[in-house]
Amino acid sequence: MAKFSKRVWGWMHFDWASQPYHTVLTTFIFGPYFASVVADNPTTGQEQWGWMLSATGLVIAVFAPILGAWADSSGNKSTWIVLFSALYVAGAWALWWAAPDTTHLNWILLAFAVGLVGVEFATIFTNAMLPDIGDKKEIGLISGSGWAYGYVGGLIALILVLLFFAENETGKTLAGNPPAFGFDPAEREGTRSTGPLTAIWYVVFMIPFFLWASPGRARGGASSMKAAAMPFLSNALEGMRGLRQTIVGLRKNTSFAAYLASSMFYRDAFNGIAAFGGIYATGVLEWTIVDVGMFGIAGTLVGATFAFAGGFADRRYGPKPVILTCIAILATSTLLICTIARDQVLFFPVGTDSSLPDIAFFACAITISAMGGSLQSASRTMVVRQSNQSRMTEGFGLYALSGKATAFLAPFLIATTTALTGDQRFGVTPIVILFIIGFYIMKWVHPDGQFKRGEQTK
Repeated sequence: MAKFSKRVWGWMHFDWASQPYHTVLTTFIFGPYFASVVADNPTTGQEQWGWMLSATGLVIAVFAPILGAWADSSGNKSTWIVLFSALYVAGAWALWWAAPDTTHLNWILLAFAVGLVGVEFATIFTNAMLPDIGDKKEIGLISGSGWAYGYVGGLIALILVLLFFAENETGKTLAGNPPAFGFDPAEREGTRSTGPLTAIWYVVFMIPFFLWASPGRARGGASSMKAAAMPFLSNALEGMRGLRQTIVGLRKNTSFAAYLASSMFYRDAFNGIAAFGGIYATGVLEWTIVDVGMFGIAGTLVGATFAFAGGFADRRYGPKPVILTCIAILATSTLLICTIARDQVLFFPVGTDSSLPDIAFFACAITISAMGGSLQSASRTMVVRQSNQSRMTEGFGLYALSGKATAFLAPFLIATTTALTGDQRFGVTPIVILFIIGFYIMKWVHPDGQFKRGEQTK
């Protein structure tokens, strides 16, 4: 990994600290566990998980740009990061109560949603620090390295969970032993403990972020003296006025507007396949939680490698070619997954004891993991190129809005299609359409933004 300053390493620790919420909880361990064990059956679980993600995405879409504008006016990012970190920890910790026989499914879904809101909102404020810790030539590499570092953190957390905590139906972990600390495998306490363990991981590894990254020193916000002098309501009103000006200004900055629209679709599609991939594997291919976790190790390692490589490609070619390449490959891989079932590959029948469906799914899913790392890294760099430098948090707030304005759409379409067809496999087909729409809209996005960074008006 490239040689970075201590502040850059501190900033990248947020990716390391927060990634297990996505890797361990959303994709590979808790999400599949909820659908296959906590819910009545995998199909119903996929529907319920979809409705929860839809509602959460709607909340994030409404408040993300407002919070970003507010933070740019007050200049105090640290307070917001601490606040949403608290939501992250509380939501993750509460997943301990997701017992197999629980009747409080809605409370479990609410707890997961609270943690997800926390990590998404905290990400807005940490992403907005990116242009303040590196110049234009290096932010692509820094962003890619940050994603890669985060993937490594998620990978290590996932390995630890699989070896010592997450048990399969026989009550054994990947290491072949019962869960650590005397957790009861009959009550799936090992798997349930991944919530509190993820919370502890976050608290411990955010310490370097606050010690080294110093978010309060960001150049893009108002000074701390000004923030202290301005009353709470004035900050809010100033932020809202700035947000209104930015939104109105999008009519002139068609490149940024087009990018926000494009990312709205392709990021929603990627988040959808990431959130439901593990659920798909347990329900359609009958993988165990440990099987999914084993794949998660390989997928996360590949994702880290390609996120880092994507950073170099971003630095050489710019983020737009990287984004377009990733979208095309992601759409193709997702379409191929829809043709795979326990007894089918590319809709051609195979024996129910054949390993070909597993191999085909693994290949497609690994490809998705690889492209996902590069896509998310290049997307973060593209926001910096398109945004007004003096209102960078607001720019990332709008980016979060574009990512969440239709964040309910992929889960909604998956849940609806699954309910209508009664088939998990066909439930994920709408994701391909979302990728195609995002790819098409990118034609109106200027690679370096409509205005040069120094020429953007406030």
